[in-house]
Amino acid sequence: MAKKFTASATQLKPDPRYNNKLASKFINSMMWQGKKSVAQKIFYDAMDLIEKKIAEVPPIDVFEKAISNTKPHLEVRSKRVGGASYQVPMQVRPKRQQSLSFRWILASARGKKGKPMCERLATELMDAYNGQGGAMTTRENVHRMAEANKAFAHFAW
Repeated sequence: MAKKFTASATQLKPDPRYNNKLASKFINSMMWQGKKSVAQKIFYDAMDLIEKKIAEVPPIDVFEKAISNTKPHLEVRSKRVGGASYQVPMQVRPKRQQSLSFRWILASARGKKGKPMCERLATELMDAYNGQGGAMTTRENVHRMAEANKAFAHFAW
């Protein structure tokens, strides 16, 4: 059975400041308990901080590059064959790549303590832009797992 997706992608409006759908989607995934204005404030404050630190590149470009840098290309999925479960490396669909990227960046930013969320998010986005940080580490680990289990690739379905 194929997954049924809602029309949310077509109904999603670009965010007010950058007129960017990716930013809007990120704000929605960052939001807790329907508090969109809080999520927007955090995101825009983080963008302002990025603008101060990296003056030569527009902050929305830094954000987009950070997202694309943290997207995984391969991941492992469990597959039962006989009585054993194998970790089978598989390609990641574009929609899932994006949601995993969002999830890892937010988890890494939320995992740090002692600073306001906008500062933690700005730091994480700049790290991801430069190819380092928590989200990039998670991506590397996922790729390493897929590489290590290449022997089971023939179980892919």
